[in-house]
Amino acid sequence: MYKGGLRSGRGACSSIPPTHVTDTPRGRFTEPKKVPKRMASLLEMKEIFRNADAVCFDVDSTVIREEGIDELAKFCGVGDAVAEMTRRAMGGTVTFKAALTARLGLIRPSYEQVQKLISDNPPQLTPGIRELVNRLHQRGVQVFLVSGGFQSIVEHLASQLNIPTANVFANRLKFYFNGEYAGFDETQPTAESGGKGKVITHLKEQFHFKKVVMIGDGATDMEACPPADCFIGFGGNVIRKQVKEKAKWYITHFDELLKELEER
Repeated sequence: MYKGGLRSGRGACSSIPPTHVTDTPRGRFTEPKKVPKRMASLLEMKEIFRNADAVCFDVDSTVIREEGIDELAKFCGVGDAVAEMTRRAMGGTVTFKAALTARLGLIRPSYEQVQKLISDNPPQLTPGIRELVNRLHQRGVQVFLVSGGFQSIVEHLASQLNIPTANVFANRLKFYFNGEYAGFDETQPTAESGGKGKVITHLKEQFHFKKVVMIGDGATDMEACPPADCFIGFGGNVIRKQVKEKAKWYITHFDELLKELEER
């Protein structure tokens, strides 16, 4: 028995009709089918961003300065080994689920360790993210956190940014009744490569969003476009070579996006 989840391409793109459906506790997630599409110009991408219905942010190394799983690994005494696995996962050289399984298998965090990490060493917000989220909210834009990190940590961040917990999509750790690690919920779309695209497809179908933007630092963020209509690569905390080379729009500070919103 376990305690449930812990409180617990390139350029702009368009959504594609679903080809596969997965049932999860959060609902039915469709697996986007990717087909060739004309690449939008940088000016067109900026226009999409300024008129977005929703903006989805990656969390680790984007909304926050750290990789949450690396910080958890350090806290549990296996930091170096897990950091190398994270670099491979974010670079796209191994599947995300394989990397997540291997890293958690090394860390084996207890419920108490995760809670203590949040209370004693909370994640640090990236400069400019609070102002950017506030500005998006003022414009009536829905903001989502779509992360391969852990629900409890991401919900803590969401509360700081006035983002509803319903707008958080992340992985859920499982624990036995004595608090020991019992695995993670593998049915969550964010537990695998391509999962962020499934979340965005789900959001478009549920809320009828016409323009959705994905912002993040890693390969799993870039591959979410399509179905996202625009991908913005972020290198303000760490630069992933593959993302920097392939992203048509690449920024290193959130002030760049704030300035875009002031254009109108």
